[in-house]
Amino acid sequence: MNSQPQKNSDRLARVQESLGYLFKQPELLLEALTHKSFSNENPESISACNERLEFLGDAILDLVVSQRSFIDYPDLPEGELTRVRAELVRERNLAEIARRIDLGSCLRMGKGERRSGGEQKSSLLANAVEAVFGALFLDGGYESARSIIEKFFLPEIPLAVNKKFDVDYKTNLQELCQRVHRQTPDYVLVDESGPDHQRHYTVEVRLHGKKVACGEGRSKKLAEQDAARGALEKLEA
Repeated sequence: MNSQPQKNSDRLARVQESLGYLFKQPELLLEALTHKSFSNENPESISACNERLEFLGDAILDLVVSQRSFIDYPDLPEGELTRVRAELVRERNLAEIARRIDLGSCLRMGKGERRSGGEQKSSLLANAVEAVFGALFLDGGYESARSIIEKFFLPEIPLAVNKKFDVDYKTNLQELCQRVHRQTPDYVLVDESGPDHQRHYTVEVRLHGKKVACGEGRSKKLAEQDAARGALEKLEA
């Protein structure tokens, strides 16, 4: 069985690979991965829990998304900029990012929290993502944090600006297919490529066994939504 230091080394290596960033101060990343339940059960641990880094990361995330939206959309009014930021940085989206890079399995948490499904709790995952962003800022400065954050959020900003970020195309397509075609669409993964921190998925949506549309994305969920969007456009036309 791995010793605790070996486990820590493994989890740090996996997160750094997913981020595409090597920490100069790995203890900052370890702190970002430490839930308060672990600290409570292991008072001898020298790592603090990630709550302070979460506070910092929340501010850095808001700044990066605000700056990018402000620069890329110079005609967008203040109210719309606020809406875009709120959509992108909310808990559900942050938790999805955490799941995309398998952050939950790398977290240090207490035995009770882990038994209760802590690895998949959206609130816990969202907080951990913000803590990692805070650790990135302290380790490499604003530009390092901005670069990593933008890798996750740049493709999503245009969707939020055009009010398409939270549209559930899969549900809309399923309702259309069941109503008109008496058939449920199937999603088939046809390609998966790229390094762990920049995976790229291609999915086909099929009806009656025939391809209707193809979608791409940085996760299977996003690729399926993209495929469903394309299918809706074809079927509704």
